[in-house]
Amino acid sequence: MYVAVKGGERAIENAHNWLDEERRGPQDIAELSIAQIRAQLSLAVNRVMAEGSLYDPDLAALAIKQARGDLIEAIFLIRAYRTTLPRLGHSHPIDTGTMRCDRRISATFKDVPGGQVLGPTFDYTHRLLDFALAAEGATPAAPMQAADPAPMPRVTDYLKDEGIIQTEPPCDATPPDMTRAPMEFPAGRPLRLQALTRGDEGFVLSMAYSTQRGYARNHPFVGELRIGAVDVSVDIPALGFAVDIGEITVTECETVNQFTGSKSQPPQFTRGYGLVFGQTERKAISMALVDRALRWDELGEDNLGAPAQDEEFVISHADNIQATGFLEHIKLPHYVDFQSELELVRKMRAEVTAKTQEAAE
Repeated sequence: MYVAVKGGERAIENAHNWLDEERRGPQDIAELSIAQIRAQLSLAVNRVMAEGSLYDPDLAALAIKQARGDLIEAIFLIRAYRTTLPRLGHSHPIDTGTMRCDRRISATFKDVPGGQVLGPTFDYTHRLLDFALAAEGATPAAPMQAADPAPMPRVTDYLKDEGIIQTEPPCDATPPDMTRAPMEFPAGRPLRLQALTRGDEGFVLSMAYSTQRGYARNHPFVGELRIGAVDVSVDIPALGFAVDIGEITVTECETVNQFTGSKSQPPQFTRGYGLVFGQTERKAISMALVDRALRWDELGEDNLGAPAQDEEFVISHADNIQATGFLEHIKLPHYVDFQSELELVRKMRAEVTAKTQEAAE
């Protein structure tokens, strides 16, 4: 039970003003611009867009600035803003096979058509602080290479041509939208993938890590990880055909997992899948691992009781906005609740004391 805090309006207003001052910081330091955040904190921007379910780098950068760098608070701001937007139509499914890759790697085949494209990655850095970045005006040591715009074939197609990887069933029906209808269980793979895409990166990562450590017996290979731009197209009724309205950057990961077979399927490889806005490869790989762990039922595997195999557990706890709301509400006034608990504990203690005195007499 909640009660209003009487006379607290002025305190709340002052708290907001203080928050604005803290966000701005010392006046003798130049204020961060939205363009700076978007360009130089791009991975943070990508995470906010992915978990906020809204592809708009400028708005994500604004949210990060307003939230003082608290990414979950920024995601909350984007989610709240998203609810105010009208839904004007639906785009066609993006074709990641035509992606213009900035980065494309495979851990399963060394030589693949199009080659391994390392792109911008931390993978081969020494993880040592670069104090040269503390000097203003630091520039990259070498000019960046333009990505090859030619589409690259999917690595898993090689396994598919040989017939040793599971063929994904076609999905002709429009998948349900978890933002417009209450979540129900069992959810099915389309809803699970939506939840994982919006889910907290840290939570999905921990679930994925648990599968690698044996809680689901799920140690995959990264069949392919690709990052790049894809076109977004929509149907224009007046024209009678679809037109491209822009492009977005996405990260896609397909994992290859061993499958010993079942009564209806022979031994083969199976897949896990991850697709996330922006360059968010840790999240995409984690998503693919958890996706594969959750497919135990459809593949006829045993449920080992691992957390990552429990659909309801994973989906119900993946959303950081729901988790934050429920967690942080306990710091709001609960005076009546606590007083009732306090009176109950006092009464119980008095009863125990009285019985002890009776026994002593």
